[in-house]
Amino acid sequence: MLTVVKNQVRVCLLSVKYNIMREMLNKVTFLSNILFMVLNNATFLIQWTILLSLREDVGGYTMREILILWGLAASSHGLSHVLFARVFSLPELVINGKLDAYLVQPKSVLLGVMTSSTSASAIGDVVYGFLLLCLSGCGFGGFCLFLLFTVTGAVVIIAFALLLGSLSFWFVRADVLQNNLVNGMISFATYPDGIFEGPVRFLLYRVIPVGMAIYQPVHVIAAFEPHALLEVVGYAALLMTVAVFVFYRGLRRYSSSSLMAARM
Repeated sequence: MLTVVKNQVRVCLLSVKYNIMREMLNKVTFLSNILFMVLNNATFLIQWTILLSLREDVGGYTMREILILWGLAASSHGLSHVLFARVFSLPELVINGKLDAYLVQPKSVLLGVMTSSTSASAIGDVVYGFLLLCLSGCGFGGFCLFLLFTVTGAVVIIAFALLLGSLSFWFVRADVLQNNLVNGMISFATYPDGIFEGPVRFLLYRVIPVGMAIYQPVHVIAAFEPHALLEVVGYAALLMTVAVFVFYRGLRRYSSSSLMAARM
């Protein structure tokens, strides 16, 4: 069993490696995509600098917490798209019968789908996130927590996208739901949770998992609480487990297309 898992992980890492190498064939385009993503993200930092110069905090967030918030949101989003970009277009594969090529591969169908594509510009998000962490002045402990929460945040984003994308096995227009909710999650992740109250706050912590992906980790980095750390890690593992279960349950309903194409 352990050998099978090791082989699957090795194949996935190789897939990600070759995806990135494919993007690097044109080094100018590759580097410019990363640079412009960093610069694009930096423009939002300017507006927060101006806003916080006018008042002490926004929703309980000072400039330090804003830097951590934006850094964590960018790095988690970036990591999810660098490693598993295809999961965000899963509905297209299901609806158009394009899973055929993955069904004939020896590796896991889900891992084959998830690691079949990458986003070069998303590397800029990861770089930007860690640059903001440096600006926030967090120490070594904060860096370790940030690194952990970048991974858990990416897991939550991927799991949420996978869960919504898997609904395409049952509903034709699940792609619209996935795009809107995942994009909404990323948008909300760039605002302090202190400005949201009542039903909206409940929605962000219980329906759209931005609370456990970004907000709770920011609070843990700002003021460490062991139980909150375990809560975030446990939530990420649980959501991914549910998402994987729903995917394979839906895969039973998949109708292959008439086009047979082997993915090289």
